[in-house]
Amino acid sequence: MSYCSYLNSMSGPRKELHKSYHDNQYGFPIHNDDELFARLILEINQAGLSWETILKKQDTFRAAYDNFSIKKVAEYKENDRERLLNDPGIIRNRLKINAAIENAKTILKMQQEFGSFEKWLDSHHPKSLAEWMKLFKKTFKFTGGEIVNEFLMSIGYLPGAHSTNCEIYHKTLEAKPAWNRK
Repeated sequence: MSYCSYLNSMSGPRKELHKSYHDNQYGFPIHNDDELFARLILEINQAGLSWETILKKQDTFRAAYDNFSIKKVAEYKENDRERLLNDPGIIRNRLKINAAIENAKTILKMQQEFGSFEKWLDSHHPKSLAEWMKLFKKTFKFTGGEIVNEFLMSIGYLPGAHSTNCEIYHKTLEAKPAWNRK
């Protein structure tokens, strides 16, 4: 079942939470490196949990990780790791926290070499999901197949975020996602 169809089966506050993400973020290109990093960290933290849990906690994640500033997170020390491990507003998993810090350091290197995280992504586009998975596994921490797939779909590098009969599908096309560039 597509996210679009699943959304239609929801009601009340739960539907509002998902609809806001579905209609305004999911599948749309992101051109800000800190926001790309934010989406990667949220996708990593979703592993083993529901996306709804992450949506409910995204504001506390943003506060805990210095608004997802790549530069600040890359400079985190042991006291920051401990602070995050004790923060009930986020997912307190040492592997996921360490991945955020190490991935921030990796993205800083990408920015030096390519100019931005987005330009690094563009330099590898297009790729199949299998090729992306291999690249991400080699490059980043804690990035399995589902994380890579959802991350790349959610930022417009892979198709499939919306069904073609979804009203938001056409809005994502207008935003010129990488998967649909001619």
